[in-house]
Amino acid sequence: MSGKRGWLASGVAGLLAAARPGVDLSARPMSTTAPPPASGPEPVRYERLFSVAPNDIDDRGHVNNVVYLRWVQEVAAAHWEATVAPQERADIAWVVLRHEIDYHHPALPEDQVIARTWVGPVQAARFERHTEILRASDRHVLARARSLWCPVHASTGRPRRVDPALNARFHQ
Repeated sequence: MSGKRGWLASGVAGLLAAARPGVDLSARPMSTTAPPPASGPEPVRYERLFSVAPNDIDDRGHVNNVVYLRWVQEVAAAHWEATVAPQERADIAWVVLRHEIDYHHPALPEDQVIARTWVGPVQAARFERHTEILRASDRHVLARARSLWCPVHASTGRPRRVDPALNARFHQ
Protein backbone atom coordinates (compact mmCIF):
# COMPACT_ATOMS: atom_id res chain seq x y z
CA MET A 1 0.00 0.00 0.00
CA SER A 2 1.36 3.47 -0.79
CA GLY A 3 2.46 5.45 2.24
CA LYS A 4 0.03 8.40 2.11
CA ARG A 5 -3.43 7.09 1.30
CA GLY A 6 -4.87 9.15 4.11
CA TRP A 7 -7.24 8.34 6.92
CA LEU A 8 -10.36 8.94 4.85
CA ALA A 9 -9.36 6.55 2.07
CA SER A 10 -8.37 3.92 4.64
CA GLY A 11 -11.67 4.39 6.44
CA VAL A 12 -13.66 4.08 3.22
CA ALA A 13 -11.71 0.96 2.22
CA GLY A 14 -12.46 -0.51 5.65
CA LEU A 15 -16.16 0.27 5.36
CA LEU A 16 -16.34 -1.24 1.89
CA ALA A 17 -14.44 -4.34 2.98
CA ALA A 18 -16.82 -4.76 5.92
CA ALA A 19 -19.78 -4.43 3.55
CA ARG A 20 -18.26 -6.96 1.17
CA PRO A 21 -16.59 -9.70 3.29
CA GLY A 22 -13.69 -11.47 1.65
CA VAL A 23 -12.75 -8.47 -0.52
CA ASP A 24 -9.34 -7.06 0.34
CA LEU A 25 -9.24 -3.57 -1.13
CA SER A 26 -5.78 -2.91 0.29
CA ALA A 27 -4.36 -5.42 -2.21
CA ARG A 28 -4.79 -2.81 -4.96
CA PRO A 29 -2.42 0.02 -4.03
CA MET A 30 -3.49 3.44 -5.19
CA SER A 31 -0.74 5.62 -6.59
CA THR A 32 -1.22 8.69 -8.71
CA THR A 33 2.44 9.53 -8.84
CA ALA A 34 3.62 9.66 -12.42
CA PRO A 35 5.66 6.59 -13.37
CA PRO A 36 9.36 7.01 -14.05
CA PRO A 37 10.00 8.29 -17.57
CA ALA A 38 10.17 5.54 -20.16
CA SER A 39 12.67 5.59 -22.94
CA GLY A 40 11.31 7.36 -25.97
CA PRO A 41 9.62 10.67 -26.58
CA GLU A 42 8.41 12.81 -23.67
CA PRO A 43 4.67 13.36 -23.33
CA VAL A 44 3.46 16.86 -24.13
CA ARG A 45 2.16 18.67 -21.04
CA TYR A 46 -1.07 20.61 -21.58
CA GLU A 47 -2.34 23.22 -19.10
CA ARG A 48 -5.63 24.98 -18.54
CA LEU A 49 -6.48 27.65 -15.98
CA PHE A 50 -9.60 27.36 -13.82
CA SER A 51 -11.05 29.88 -11.37
CA VAL A 52 -12.65 28.58 -8.20
CA ALA A 53 -16.32 29.56 -8.33
CA PRO A 54 -18.47 30.16 -5.22
CA ASN A 55 -20.53 27.03 -5.92
CA ASP A 56 -17.29 24.93 -5.99
CA ILE A 57 -16.90 25.42 -2.24
CA ASP A 58 -18.24 22.80 0.15
CA ASP A 59 -19.31 23.07 3.78
CA ARG A 60 -15.68 22.71 4.90
CA GLY A 61 -14.79 25.99 3.16
CA HIS A 62 -12.65 24.51 0.37
CA VAL A 63 -13.17 23.13 -3.11
CA ASN A 64 -15.31 19.98 -3.13
CA ASN A 65 -13.64 16.77 -4.31
CA VAL A 66 -16.10 16.41 -7.19
CA VAL A 67 -14.82 19.71 -8.62
CA TYR A 68 -11.29 18.29 -8.87
CA LEU A 69 -12.71 15.40 -10.89
CA ARG A 70 -14.52 17.88 -13.16
CA TRP A 71 -11.22 19.72 -13.74
CA VAL A 72 -9.46 16.42 -14.52
CA GLN A 73 -12.08 15.56 -17.14
CA GLU A 74 -12.26 19.06 -18.63
CA VAL A 75 -8.49 19.41 -19.07
CA ALA A 76 -8.33 15.93 -20.65
CA ALA A 77 -11.04 16.91 -23.14
CA ALA A 78 -9.34 20.24 -23.87
CA HIS A 79 -6.01 18.47 -24.49
CA TRP A 80 -7.73 16.06 -26.89
CA GLU A 81 -9.50 18.88 -28.74
CA ALA A 82 -6.32 20.98 -28.99
CA THR A 83 -4.31 18.09 -30.41
CA VAL A 84 -6.69 16.27 -32.75
CA ALA A 85 -8.57 17.67 -35.75
CA PRO A 86 -12.40 17.72 -35.58
CA GLN A 87 -12.80 15.17 -38.40
CA GLU A 88 -10.56 12.71 -36.53
CA ARG A 89 -12.31 13.37 -33.21
CA ALA A 90 -15.65 12.51 -34.83
CA ASP A 91 -14.57 8.85 -35.12
CA ILE A 92 -13.26 8.37 -31.57
CA ALA A 93 -15.14 8.80 -28.29
CA TRP A 94 -13.70 8.18 -24.84
CA VAL A 95 -15.07 6.47 -21.76
CA VAL A 96 -13.44 6.49 -18.34
CA LEU A 97 -12.49 3.16 -16.82
CA ARG A 98 -10.99 4.55 -13.63
CA HIS A 99 -10.02 7.76 -11.83
CA GLU A 100 -7.64 7.87 -8.86
CA ILE A 101 -7.05 11.18 -7.10
CA ASP A 102 -4.65 11.96 -4.27
CA TYR A 103 -5.50 15.22 -2.51
CA HIS A 104 -2.50 17.03 -0.99
CA HIS A 105 -3.73 20.56 -0.15
CA PRO A 106 -7.10 22.31 -0.49
CA ALA A 107 -8.03 24.84 -3.14
CA LEU A 108 -9.78 27.76 -1.49
CA PRO A 109 -12.35 30.40 -2.45
CA GLU A 110 -11.06 32.83 -5.07
CA ASP A 111 -8.03 30.64 -5.93
CA GLN A 112 -7.08 30.08 -9.50
CA VAL A 113 -5.76 26.63 -10.29
CA ILE A 114 -3.87 25.14 -13.20
CA ALA A 115 -4.80 21.68 -14.38
CA ARG A 116 -1.77 20.15 -16.12
CA THR A 117 -2.21 16.86 -17.97
CA TRP A 118 -0.21 14.45 -20.08
CA VAL A 119 -0.64 10.96 -21.45
CA GLY A 120 1.00 7.87 -20.04
CA PRO A 121 1.41 4.42 -21.50
CA VAL A 122 -1.07 3.02 -23.99
CA GLN A 123 -2.01 -0.63 -23.59
CA ALA A 124 -4.30 -2.07 -26.25
CA ALA A 125 -7.57 -0.17 -25.66
CA ARG A 126 -6.44 1.50 -22.42
CA PHE A 127 -5.01 4.98 -22.45
CA GLU A 128 -3.42 6.27 -19.25
CA ARG A 129 -3.56 9.99 -18.45
CA HIS A 130 -1.98 11.93 -15.57
CA THR A 131 -3.16 15.25 -14.19
CA GLU A 132 -1.80 17.62 -11.59
CA ILE A 133 -3.88 20.39 -10.05
CA LEU A 134 -1.68 23.32 -9.00
CA ARG A 135 -2.46 26.58 -7.25
CA ALA A 136 -1.71 29.22 -9.92
CA SER A 137 -0.17 31.77 -7.54
CA ASP A 138 2.72 29.53 -6.44
CA ARG A 139 2.33 26.36 -8.59
CA HIS A 140 2.03 24.30 -5.42
CA VAL A 141 0.59 20.82 -6.17
CA LEU A 142 -2.88 20.50 -4.66
CA ALA A 143 -3.82 17.12 -6.13
CA ARG A 144 -2.57 14.43 -8.50
CA ALA A 145 -4.78 12.15 -10.58
CA ARG A 146 -4.31 9.09 -12.74
CA SER A 147 -7.08 8.09 -15.11
CA LEU A 148 -7.58 5.15 -17.42
CA TRP A 149 -9.56 5.93 -20.56
CA CYS A 150 -10.84 3.58 -23.23
CA PRO A 151 -11.18 4.83 -26.80
CA VAL A 152 -14.36 3.61 -28.49
CA HIS A 153 -15.79 3.83 -31.98
CA ALA A 154 -18.09 6.86 -31.84
CA SER A 155 -20.69 5.13 -34.01
CA THR A 156 -20.83 1.78 -32.18
CA GLY A 157 -19.43 2.42 -28.70
CA ARG A 158 -17.17 -0.60 -29.10
CA PRO A 159 -13.57 -0.40 -27.82
CA ARG A 160 -10.90 0.40 -30.36
CA ARG A 161 -7.18 0.94 -30.47
CA VAL A 162 -5.62 4.34 -31.02
CA ASP A 163 -3.50 4.62 -34.15
CA PRO A 164 0.20 4.93 -33.12
CA ALA A 165 0.55 8.01 -35.37
CA LEU A 166 -2.31 9.69 -33.49
CA ASN A 167 -0.81 8.74 -30.13
CA ALA A 168 2.56 10.17 -31.26
CA ARG A 169 1.00 13.67 -31.43
CA PHE A 170 0.77 13.63 -27.64
CA HIS A 171 4.57 13.27 -27.40
CA GLN A 172 7.51 15.54 -28.22
